[in-house]
Amino acid sequence: MSDEGNASSSIYDLGYRHYEGVRVGRRGTLLTLYTHGLRSCFGLGRRATSKIFPWALAIFAFVPAIIQLGVGAVVSGFDQKIELFKHEDYFTYVRIILVLFCAAVASELVGKDQRNRTLSLYFSRAVSRFDYAFAKLAALTSAMLVLTLGPQLLLFIGNGMAADDLGGYTSDNWDLVFPIVAGSFLVSAVIASVGLCIASYLPRRAYSTAAIVGTFILTLSIAHILMNSIDPAVARFFLLGSPVAWEGAILWLFRVDPDARNVLTDADLAGWVYLLAVLVTIAATFALTLRRFGRVST
Repeated sequence: MSDEGNASSSIYDLGYRHYEGVRVGRRGTLLTLYTHGLRSCFGLGRRATSKIFPWALAIFAFVPAIIQLGVGAVVSGFDQKIELFKHEDYFTYVRIILVLFCAAVASELVGKDQRNRTLSLYFSRAVSRFDYAFAKLAALTSAMLVLTLGPQLLLFIGNGMAADDLGGYTSDNWDLVFPIVAGSFLVSAVIASVGLCIASYLPRRAYSTAAIVGTFILTLSIAHILMNSIDPAVARFFLLGSPVAWEGAILWLFRVDPDARNVLTDADLAGWVYLLAVLVTIAATFALTLRRFGRVST
């Protein structure tokens, strides 16, 4: 008893101090998450092997535009116009590249935080679940805009050079600017939202990568099979949940009719229906992603 009464306590200064810097608030938090996510998409700040696949896909996305630019530079000065690639067709070419890019980086954006169990640390602070999901979606969409909008702008310049009058070509084809920008955002956002949703539920890289690629391939294949096997008046509604809907929306934005052999011709749906289907897909998959992160306990 006497020993306990004579016991003394000591306080040691371990050097812990309160943060006294500038607090950036919600906007700064969103910007930080977005910037970090965008860098992760291209492997910046990571080992060299993490940069190979995304940068290789980005280069492949630019190949047709670079070819058109080269052709434009060669024929510049001749009284002729050579247009190897049309803007509306470029989206079809780059579609598989975008899917592969999304499959490669989506798991890195949201799966890594789940595998390392760091989400609870994010959500225990000022970062809300909506902020986290929105920043990741914005980062992935922005990264894929490099593979969609970038080549489209380069293609526009190449076609202008091939016409031997870039200024005149720009003024004569100014109506293409809105479809190019809108189509690039549309395709990038829908692929990013679907891929991010799948990756949020399948945090392991191998599973999410296979599931993302498989989802786009299966929905496209099933839509084509149904259009060729059952009544098109019924099967056409299955197109709205497949990549065919992106093509329909793109052609509608460019005011171009589909080819006679295209399933869009047999479907005979208005272009705005495809646009609405794509917007609904983006909203629905983002809601599912938000629901997934809403279940993470802090």
